[in-house]
Amino acid sequence: MGLLSNRVNRESLKPGDHIYSWRAAYIYAHHGIYVGDGRVIHFTRRGQEVGTGTVLDVFLASSGPARSFVPCPTCIPLEEGNGVVSSCLNCFLAGGVLYRFEYGVNPALFLAKARGGTCSLATSDSDDLVVHRAKYLLENGFGCYNVFKNNCEDFAIYCKTGLLVVDQSTMGQSGQAVSIIGGPLAAVLSTPLRLVTTNVYGMAVTAVGVYCASRYAADIGMRKDVMKIPVEDLTQRLATGLLQVVEPQILPAMAPESHLLIGR
Repeated sequence: MGLLSNRVNRESLKPGDHIYSWRAAYIYAHHGIYVGDGRVIHFTRRGQEVGTGTVLDVFLASSGPARSFVPCPTCIPLEEGNGVVSSCLNCFLAGGVLYRFEYGVNPALFLAKARGGTCSLATSDSDDLVVHRAKYLLENGFGCYNVFKNNCEDFAIYCKTGLLVVDQSTMGQSGQAVSIIGGPLAAVLSTPLRLVTTNVYGMAVTAVGVYCASRYAADIGMRKDVMKIPVEDLTQRLATGLLQVVEPQILPAMAPESHLLIGR
């Protein structure tokens, strides 16, 4: 397993693998669950790989892969639905490189990673259960997409572990979302320590330390605000309102952003 990510070849894939592919300039990665026969189940924002419901989507869309106007003959056509889609491996990768997300890594390797969203301290459930969750959610949905609280990586992590953050006022399971927040947060939190060390190298080491600590504490394998929820129970909560989908309006002219509130 490399320090940046774990590149693999297609022949090594097995059903139940959590896979991902970096998009342009490593801005973000798209995640999904490989279910066998060259198929990947993944979570989208109405068919778009990543979105915020704001003007930032223009920038994110430009970073994503170029899509062909010719429909893929093997992929299920996208319909207005729950956001969970099934694609062939080629369409999922969209010309990108294939990587496998690793589970049960040791803390030293986890902290050595320069970027979040590539591994977790949490252990994975059995491959059969992972595939079952992914296929069940393909039919029943995974709530509303939110880039920081309920994104494609959150979906894949849930399929692998069955763990879900119960307090959605906090960050979701996504390691890459934590990385996006953790970098600026590390700079802010390390600023008061300028009184301890005025050396620029010392400040840099401090910022890196704060960043690594935030990633470690936010990993799904370390968090205390998570609950093991059976996939059937998850979709029942969605249907009955115990797990509420809230879509606050950001700006009247823009699409709404959403997040999940889980009733205990």
